[in-house]
Amino acid sequence: MKQRYPHVFEPINIRGVDFKNRLEFAPPSPNRADKDGTASLEFIDFFRPFAMGGAAILDVGNSLIDFQESHDEERQLDLSHDGIILPLSRFSEMCEGFGAHASLEINHVGKDASYDKSGRPAISPSSMLTPLEAMFSARRGRKPVYTQEMNYNKIQETIEKYAKATLRCKKAGMKICLMHGGHANLIGSFASPLYNRRTDEYGGSLENRARFPIEVLERTRELVGEDFVIEYRISADEIVPGGMKFDETLKFIELIQDKIDILHVSAGIHSEFAYFRYWDQNYMMDRNFNVHYAADIKKAFPNLLINTVGSIMNIEDAERILDNGWADFVSMCRPLIADPEMPRKYAVGKKEDHRPCLRCKFCTRRLGGPKVIACAVNPMIVNTSDFPNARVPKADVIKRVAVVGGGPGGIQAALTLRERGHDVTLYEKSGSLGGNVITAASPPFKIDMRDYLKYLVCQAEKCGARILLNTEATPELLDAEGYDALIVAVGASPIIPTVPGYDKPHVHWGPDVEAGKAKAGEKIVVVGSGAIGAECALHMAMEGKSVTIVDMAPDLSNLNASSNGVASEFVAKFKEYNIPVHFNCKLSEITDDAVLCTDTVTGEELSFPADTVLFAVGMKPNYKEACALRGSVPMTEAYLVGDCLELENIGGAVNGAFRAAAYI
Repeated sequence: MKQRYPHVFEPINIRGVDFKNRLEFAPPSPNRADKDGTASLEFIDFFRPFAMGGAAILDVGNSLIDFQESHDEERQLDLSHDGIILPLSRFSEMCEGFGAHASLEINHVGKDASYDKSGRPAISPSSMLTPLEAMFSARRGRKPVYTQEMNYNKIQETIEKYAKATLRCKKAGMKICLMHGGHANLIGSFASPLYNRRTDEYGGSLENRARFPIEVLERTRELVGEDFVIEYRISADEIVPGGMKFDETLKFIELIQDKIDILHVSAGIHSEFAYFRYWDQNYMMDRNFNVHYAADIKKAFPNLLINTVGSIMNIEDAERILDNGWADFVSMCRPLIADPEMPRKYAVGKKEDHRPCLRCKFCTRRLGGPKVIACAVNPMIVNTSDFPNARVPKADVIKRVAVVGGGPGGIQAALTLRERGHDVTLYEKSGSLGGNVITAASPPFKIDMRDYLKYLVCQAEKCGARILLNTEATPELLDAEGYDALIVAVGASPIIPTVPGYDKPHVHWGPDVEAGKAKAGEKIVVVGSGAIGAECALHMAMEGKSVTIVDMAPDLSNLNASSNGVASEFVAKFKEYNIPVHFNCKLSEITDDAVLCTDTVTGEELSFPADTVLFAVGMKPNYKEACALRGSVPMTEAYLVGDCLELENIGGAVNGAFRAAAYI
């Protein structure tokens, strides 16, 4: 038969190792190893859905060659001793059972190892105070600790640790590993002119700075032999001032190309905060963000197998990349976390069932909690041990269940309940499914959210639930139906400041204008600088409006908190579109042609011209409305989820709804 996406699903044989397709699960940090650093059953359960889903290679991020010396996260793999081999073999064999290859990202974090976890200075090519250590020491009120420069003996010892760690992977049954030479970890730091300030044979010229990476690769090949695939991760451009730039990276690749089998091309670093975004892109950034680096490297080194990564969101994008010859492999992390079954769904012609990633950083921000990795749109990811093979079991007793609210929480509840086999009725008082996702998807830069809205509606309509639009669920209505259980997901409502003039015809809730429910003039004042206000202001400015933001807050802390760390993107866009932000402004009155505020610092009365005023000061839970419905079923069978209970985000609503529905 004619294969869909022939380039993506084309097999390839490297060093006698068969890879069934060109898709790699880029390395996450799942935080699920045992406390002793071995691969737990929980760890294996986490990766099983990805093996089942169709990717050819499954990577595990930040697997350490020396746990005591390089510990920087919770529950990482420790590759420093042979005790890792047996439990790791279970992971390898699980992957092989589905035709996939297990692979570890072999790493030493070097300069960014946590002093607070290890109690010892981090090691690095040169002694320095890192931004991470400066931040953590200040936060904990202790003296900052400089990294310790590695002497010759320490370098040789560490080279051996890399090689032996990789050999242990081979002994566990693996046929490929990913050597981490990017993102300013230890290997990358030796190659970087920013972090390597040595004057001996391991510093100075590019050839000297490349000596440590080369010796690691050579010793590793010596130990693992010729029948093992070495993939090498690189930052094509560190981007940070003083770091390794792309033109020098090309020269570096010349030095290592005969020592590796696949070059995994990323960008940026993870320890200089302003440059974190280049390897962990957000929803404001372009898709396929770093592919151009891979394409240029492939052009320069046509005989080298190239792997590309960075906001490659679906199989269609992957096919285009491979078809154009920009790379030989495509890696995805967050898109596969959102939907481990994505490869299979596309291969068998069910791409409409693909659950899209929002690039919302719900997953990465949890790791600093610390919490195990989870996903805003895929609640199964945090529950893989409770629900083997990422499936909820059929219910022993089929019940009639009402779901109130057609937003992401309500729809997820309906999907999970139907998977359990229950008889489900979903009530939505408006004429459309999606809830606040509808307005959230309105700005032109919210392409990920629009894909998610489309997915939600599609899955709701296919799941077999009875969906009643334009129907407000009341206690009387629910009582008459006699349901066995109830999930209430009625969300939150806008906060409207009741200052003089708040009810004038040119004053609106900002997202209503974005969604086309109300019209805006040409001179707009947005009240509120959180994520809702920032998105609204930028949307209006992109339509050619003159926009000003006012807020009582003293700075952009509201935006930082509500946008999951995307504030820097908005700041850049505010500058590009000439959107001034006025802080310490307490709203006092709205007139027919202006917004009047009081400066809370100086007491000055301020006036901002406006023919349209858009409120975006936040939301309040519809708790009272939700509570009114609880009594329509036995109280033990009623569940409140999402924003009606506590203001959260899509991740909170979806995961809360799943937890409620999975046990009814």
